[in-house]
Amino acid sequence: MERLPNGLLLALEERDYPGVAFQLLVPAGAVNEPEELLGASTLLEGWLWKGAGELDARALAEALDALGVRRSSGAGLEYTAFSAAFLPEVLEEVFRLYALLLTRPRFPEEGFEAVRSVALQSLLSQEDQPARKLFSELRRHIFLSPHGRDPLGEEESLKGASPEAVREDFRRRYTPKGAILAVAGGVSWERLLVALEPLLAWEGEEAFYPKPRLSEPHRFALERPTAQVQIGLAYPDVGPEDPNFYAARLALEVLSGGMSSRLFTEVREKRGLVYAVSAFPAGVKGQGLLMAYAGTTKERAGETLAVMLREMERLREGVEDEELARAKVGLKTALVLADESIRSRAASMARDLFYLGRVRPLAEIEAAIAGTGLEAVNRFLREHPYRNPWVGLLGEVSHVS
Repeated sequence: MERLPNGLLLALEERDYPGVAFQLLVPAGAVNEPEELLGASTLLEGWLWKGAGELDARALAEALDALGVRRSSGAGLEYTAFSAAFLPEVLEEVFRLYALLLTRPRFPEEGFEAVRSVALQSLLSQEDQPARKLFSELRRHIFLSPHGRDPLGEEESLKGASPEAVREDFRRRYTPKGAILAVAGGVSWERLLVALEPLLAWEGEEAFYPKPRLSEPHRFALERPTAQVQIGLAYPDVGPEDPNFYAARLALEVLSGGMSSRLFTEVREKRGLVYAVSAFPAGVKGQGLLMAYAGTTKERAGETLAVMLREMERLREGVEDEELARAKVGLKTALVLADESIRSRAASMARDLFYLGRVRPLAEIEAAIAGTGLEAVNRFLREHPYRNPWVGLLGEVSHVS
């Protein structure tokens, strides 16, 4: 790991593998957007691909396609991510093109309206995705800080954004100071540093990143004339920097790690209350969160909510040896499967650098999972009970108590 002269944090995991992948995290997400430009990160990510340097949008896409680059990008809550996978022999040219994108974006005026139109369509599509809509609103209720924002932005801000304001936002937030580049695959450190020389022209001051602040847990309801009711729960949790992180993850696996998990067994198998139920981590830098979801009928929404709350609280009573053994196998399997893809590995390296400031070796994660015993998990659950959550309901929910 090394910090380059312009402030970019770089990490490489060399592998005997016939390919290279990278994940670049740029410190431009919904959390640090200007109040009057909510959704600017989404606009910027789309507008960037309209051309760079001497290349227009079509020429840039054709250049990357000719190199065989499998790529994706997207603006999120905490950062904008760019990922790519390609053969080692095109390493230098790939990074030359990405450096062009970051240092000499064209931002053509004529491409802005198309980007805005796509962003507005994505935002409006939430109305046809009730679960997505619910969790967007749930985050707004949880956070007093900008971490409650939706990365898709707000309709008024998107419609009012001007090209010049978005260009200025790029100059302010697309900065190498705070950015992270994680690379995995068949390339040496020496060759990678040479390939990254064009990126050293990328400059800028570090972007502001706010600290998360939570509201008091409470309940809210969004009345909608829908056939199903969406239920969302959220609980404060520990993040990857916490010594109890692996105990918390193993407990979550017991709760929602497959068809033998507690939520699936109690809510769906025994009672047939739902068509979908799950729990998952949903924290941000500096604040862990555990969320749970269920989709059910309006007639069974009250019972479903009661059973979910009961199962969350019942974790405080502890887990059993057999449950923990299954949880360890589940987490280890997920780790091994993720390790098979260098693109997945580059992404996990970048997330580690963002949340922890270091990359966790796979062997360290595996050893931590294996070494977390029943007493550690149950002690954590006694000391950190999952109770008094934020509760969100969407649908015909006036009768749900």
